[in-house]
Amino acid sequence: MKKRRKTDKVLGTSAGRQYNADVSRFVVATVAWAMLTTSPRVERPTPFAVGETLTYDVSWSTALSAGTVVSTVKEKKASFNSTAFYIVAEGRPAPLLSKLYTFYYKVDTLLDVYTLLAQRGSVYSEEGQRHRFGATLFDRMRNRASFEHTTTTIVKSEFVVQPGAQDLLSALYVVRTMPFKAGDRIAVPVSDGGTNYRVQMAVGAPEPVQVPLGSSSAWRVTLVITDAASQQVGRNVAVWLSTDSRRLPLKAQAELPVGAFVLGLRDVK
Repeated sequence: MKKRRKTDKVLGTSAGRQYNADVSRFVVATVAWAMLTTSPRVERPTPFAVGETLTYDVSWSTALSAGTVVSTVKEKKASFNSTAFYIVAEGRPAPLLSKLYTFYYKVDTLLDVYTLLAQRGSVYSEEGQRHRFGATLFDRMRNRASFEHTTTTIVKSEFVVQPGAQDLLSALYVVRTMPFKAGDRIAVPVSDGGTNYRVQMAVGAPEPVQVPLGSSSAWRVTLVITDAASQQVGRNVAVWLSTDSRRLPLKAQAELPVGAFVLGLRDVK
């Protein structure tokens, strides 16, 4: 008999069962809708469209400007026997920081337009001379995902995921499509880097937020992220979504082992 993976054990605990209950709202908003839809298939409405480009200034710890992040809905294309938004987010250092240390990050996702579930997500990074690539492919029929990690070697794995699981980037875009109000709690299962995470979101009341683009009213959404061992990942994690129909991610923050990061929206196209 095969040994059970650690992630499978966690999902069987009382904490795991409670999380399964919390995740039901998110699953209803994604998987159930798709199951109830009859032919012909209908695309889910979204506040974003092909061409939307969001540019963020990034500050890190005591540095005023560490770099920029640009997130773009590149195209809508045929993908895995369906149709998907191809969304890409790229991070680069500020000119001054690049003289000290070079890096480049690219995160992308294929988001199914009918179910708003990620089909595939990947992360590519360059840090000095070190290059890494990881890709997650979701099998929705089996509630499993396969992960391939490439450095100087290739390591592959397959594991169970929760129904409605997203990758990191797709989760952010899907939350923009969801109706919510102050006091709501939303659970989103996320798979990243071959690991399952629980993302618990608490929606606060609208508040003014100042970003490089200007001042706006936004919903503050506080996130608590835990891994398969129930260990919290990051501290003081939050994102602010505009209260208008676009639900723009205006600001994001997180305290990580490598420092505290803040992203502020500078430009929208």
